[in-house]
Amino acid sequence: MPNRTTPLTPTRPATLGARPSRTRLLGGPTPILVAAVLWGTTGTASSLAPAGAPAAGIGCAGLTLGGILLFLTSRGARSLPAACTRSERWLLVLGAPAVAGYPVTFYPAVARTGVAVATVIALGSAPVFAGLLSWITGQARPTARWTGATAAAVLGCTLLVLGPRFAGHTTPVDMTGVALAACAGLSYAAYLLIGGRLITHGHASDAVMGVLFGAAGLIVLPLVLSVDVHWLAAARGAAVAVYLALFTVCLAYRLFGHGLRRTPASTAASLTLAEPAVAAVLGVTVLDERLPVASWCGLAVLALSLLLLTVPVGAGRRNR
Repeated sequence: MPNRTTPLTPTRPATLGARPSRTRLLGGPTPILVAAVLWGTTGTASSLAPAGAPAAGIGCAGLTLGGILLFLTSRGARSLPAACTRSERWLLVLGAPAVAGYPVTFYPAVARTGVAVATVIALGSAPVFAGLLSWITGQARPTARWTGATAAAVLGCTLLVLGPRFAGHTTPVDMTGVALAACAGLSYAAYLLIGGRLITHGHASDAVMGVLFGAAGLIVLPLVLSVDVHWLAAARGAAVAVYLALFTVCLAYRLFGHGLRRTPASTAASLTLAEPAVAAVLGVTVLDERLPVASWCGLAVLALSLLLLTVPVGAGRRNR
């Protein structure tokens, strides 16, 4: 275990969106983008669950199974609380409810506002919340590059997901659902910052993610048991739950934790806006959905903004 008296990061505040080195490109943004690709498959996977399976039950079942599996397979997870300082243990205490808060607020938001609006508000607000919280807590300060790329990513995400609404008639939006989706974005930003701080303090990323998600899985377990669970007895239902647990929770968050070691939390939140892009492409190729022109334009804007966040400034000039 690293010497806790020697910080792994500079003592001065980091800069959001600062120019990454080649090592950081391979060790930070790349695993986070792979995690976002895995998260983008959740919608397609959940659509294969048996008819009548509750959306909240599907998401929370995946978190419970995946979180407990992540805890059991993460080296050092059991000993992490003892290795933490008092203030770090408080971060663990706050982080687990923040993880659990995402499915608890996001899925009801989907039920009230629909997938499109809930996705835009939750994923679009998360980078903003992460940047503000990083700035407020002194972890990092925003740069023009991060601000511009994140604004473009949020715009692209909005066009991508709401393109079908722009092409047709809109329906009234449930403000309670909007508030729940914003709470989901805040929950995501909060546990991202907490996990990132614990990792940069020298704790193993696997252990941090294992403890946070294992505890969160136990927190949402009563909710899973309180809804209809008969869908889990069907082969398709079990397969969906196992897929979500293994790939979108256990593997994805292990990669995500690894990426957080070299990527600012605010940049990580912006990079995960790749999730709705993956979901949209899968919808077209697997579920035979159609995207209007506005959505394709949003996909292009989103791709360019993610490229700006990922590729080092001047990389092409240095490689010549």
